[in-house]
This record gives sequence, structure tokens and C-alpha cells, in this order.
Amino acid sequence: MVEAVRTVPAPEGLGVALARVPPGAEIELVLRLESVVEGVLVTGTAEYEVVGECARCLDPVSYDEEAEFAELFVYPATDARGREIDEGEEDEEAPSRIEGDMVDLEPLVRDAVVLRLPIAPLCQENCPGLCATCGERLEDPGHVHEEIDPRWEALARLARESRESSTQTETHDDQEEGS
Repeated sequence: MVEAVRTVPAPEGLGVALARVPPGAEIELVLRLESVVEGVLVTGTAEYEVVGECARCLDPVSYDEEAEFAELFVYPATDARGREIDEGEEDEEAPSRIEGDMVDLEPLVRDAVVLRLPIAPLCQENCPGLCATCGERLEDPGHVHEEIDPRWEALARLARESRESSTQTETHDDQEEGS
């Protein structure tokens, strides 16, 4: 068994729509490699920083995250003489293979990290979001807009026009009295 700690840069495209690990950011890998009959069992954790935007208010979000992973890397198939056998096309369901003396951890770490990323990150658990009408942050619980049902819009317009004409008449009458 071998235990190792490595810090590696994050590859490009490690993220989802609103949350991601910045390209080149440090990912700390704590690894444990164990020899088993079929190959090498790799277990460990990846610690990294997640950045993104709140799904409700679009404020910046940043926090540290940790993802666990485990994968069996199998030895290549060999014949009776110990020579590698070409097994043709690789199946998606086939286990990962040891290539020479190396194991490729990037797909394993990528899958573990991306699966831990939130689809809709929040800046705080009870983020109120933005007003759909004016775009202001909904921090005030009394934030409302006068919305008129479209079926009553014509009646509301008549009421506004009536109020405006009565205001103009009053203003005109006040001016005549003052002369």
C-alpha cells in the first residue's frame, strides 16, 4: 500500500452551468494505492475551491469542497506467456486499465468533482433572489409592485384618465379663482 498527497492544477472545463473549479486552481489529492489481485485499487479525496454565481440573485459564490473517489485499475489482459492481448474496442463499462506503470487519475477526479458541484448554488440557504418585475434584490419583505390583471386593464385605464381629468379641472378652477 502506498499513500501520497499531491497538489495538481485543475483542468479546463471542470464545472457545470453556475458552479466550477477555476482552470489552474489547486486541487489537493490525498491518495491511497493498494495492490490487489486484479490490479491497483485507488481511493482518496480531492479538496478544491468552487466558484460560481448564486442561482437566485447572481451574487458571487465561493467555498471549499471535498470529493471522495475509488476506482479499480486492472492489469492488461495477458496470454500464457505474459504478453499483452489486444481486446479490441474498449467498452464504457469496462474497468480502467493500468497503462505501463501508470494510472490516469484525471477522469476519476473529474467525475468525482463534477458530481459534487451543485446545479443551483446559493449564496445563502434562504436567499430571496431578485424581483421578476424590477430586478432589485428581494431583501425587503414588503417589496411589491401594483400589477393589474390584463382583463381589467381597460377599466384601470379609464379610472386613471378620470382621475387625471378631474385633477386638471381642479387645477384650472383654482387658476380662475386666483385671477
